Order: sequence, then C-alpha cells, then structure tokens
Amino acid sequence: MDSLEEKTLYEEELYRGRIITVKRHRVRLPDGRESWREVVEHPGAVAVLPVLHDGRLLLVRQYRKAVEEVLLEVPAGKLDPGEAPEAAARRELWEETGLEAEALQFLFSFYTSPGFADERIFLYLARISQLGPQRPAALDADEFVQPVTITLEEGMRWLAEGRIRDAKTVAALQAWYIMRREK
Repeated sequence: MDSLEEKTLYEEELYRGRIITVKRHRVRLPDGRESWREVVEHPGAVAVLPVLHDGRLLLVRQYRKAVEEVLLEVPAGKLDPGEAPEAAARRELWEETGLEAEALQFLFSFYTSPGFADERIFLYLARISQLGPQRPAALDADEFVQPVTITLEEGMRWLAEGRIRDAKTVAALQAWYIMRREK
C-alpha cells in the first residue's frame, strides 16, 4: 500500500439542511476492498478568543441542543458562502458580544471531527480595548447567548475540572495559555 487514500466510487446525498449536508460514499480502500463512509459536509466556521485590555477573556454561555446543556464557549459561528474567515471572525465577535477587535490575529485552523465531518474551524485571537454592551438585535433570531468574563487562570482551572468541554474553546484557551507562557 503506497497510498492511504480512499477513492470514492459512488456517493449519494441523504440529507440537506440549513447548516449541514449528509452524504454516503462507497469507497475503494487502499487494499482494494470496498466500504461505506458517511460524511457530514459543513461550510466551515470561525472561533474567536476575545482578550480584554486588562487580560480577562470574554466567553459566552449558550444552550446546545445536541448535548442538552448550556456550554461556556468562545464566540463562534459558521462561514457564510464566499465569506473570508477573518471577516466572519469580526462579524461573529460583533454579533455575539457587541465588540470590535482592535487587532485580530489568526492562530490556526483545525478539523472538529474528521472521522465523519469536514468542518474546519479557523481560530482567531481578538484584542479588545473597550467593552461595550451586547447587541441582542445583532444575534440570529434563534440565538441566545450570555457573555461571561473570566481570567485565563479560571479558564485553565475550569478545563481541568471539566466545566469547559467545548472543543474549540479548549483549543483556544490552551493556545492562549501556551502563548502567554512563551512571553
């Protein structure tokens, strides 16, 4: 086996929704056998870790139906068609927190669950010089979030205690922790 790639022989769309599409692929495996793969297609997303002028971090509390609980997360959202990740990061930050980034720094991108989904999240760090009021009118009609400010130390402790379980938030906090330590 020179290659680990799987060649798609056939694909069918099982479901098309507002955010995702689910497809089933018949693939040829590297050893020549065939198998099925179920793939969730997603337009991609952005996540933003807002760092306030005093070093505190701004997260949001949001109910997530898929896990039936309120999670503490970095502001985030999906990319609109043709939208550049940086523009989406600025838009999501403003929509969810009412804040504008003084400086926006791309950190890295990652796949959330590559075993079955192609969703790629672009993670940014936003420097915020001034807090402003949240603008509820900027949120999507079906979106409800509550801003929460924490210190990095609280965030790391909450990670260790299992109070923060959202993957993009875990990645953002760990990245910021490493960046702070390297200074």
